[in-house]
Formats: sequence, structure tokens, C-alpha cells
Amino acid sequence: MKEKKTYDISISQQGGIIRNVLNQFKLIFRLMGDRRVNFFAKLVPVGALIYLVSPLDFISIPIIGVVDDAAILWLGSYVFTELCPPAVVAEHMQALAGSMNDGDSQEDIVDAEATDVKE
Repeated sequence: MKEKKTYDISISQQGGIIRNVLNQFKLIFRLMGDRRVNFFAKLVPVGALIYLVSPLDFISIPIIGVVDDAAILWLGSYVFTELCPPAVVAEHMQALAGSMNDGDSQEDIVDAEATDVKE
């Protein structure tokens, strides 16, 4: 009889691009509500949202019409998080990471072996 083949399978818990975007929005909302963040820094994401819903389009490139709006949103969120105090951002990111891992417990892990079956 042949020897069983065992495989180490590891699945990344980081998620995909949608999860990262949602976490970025959660971080921005948490930072907007934090009193330790400067009021003028909070104007950056507000300005990016106003640009998104505004009928005026200051950056108008016909071929990539929607991409410039997404780029402004990304740039606004990046600049906002860079203007916030690093300790505050780290605190909120740690809280978000902790809330993502709350559902991951050792009880959900199944220890098993994989075998090849040939007919």
C-alpha cells in the first residue's frame, strides 16, 4: 500500500481588496470621530467626498472619467491618515484588527490530512 501524502495548506486571513477598502473606510470614520485628530485634517476626506458628488469635474480626462474620482478618494484618504497623529492611527488600526480576529478562534480549526484518491 502506498504511503499517504500530507499537505500543509495555509490560508491567508488578510482578505482581499474589498476587505481592505472597507477597513480603510472604517478607519477614516473612526478617525473623524476622534477628538485627538486636528479639525483641519478632517476637512481632507470631507473635501474628497464633496469633489465626488460635485457636478463640477476639475480633472476631466475623457478616457478615464471614473478613475480620477477613485484616485481623488484614495488620495484624500491617504493624505488624511498621514496628517493624523501616528499613535492615534495605530490605536484605531489595532482596534480594527482585533475586531476582525474576534471570530477566529481555535475551535474553528479542523486538523485533517489530505490524501490522493485514484480510481
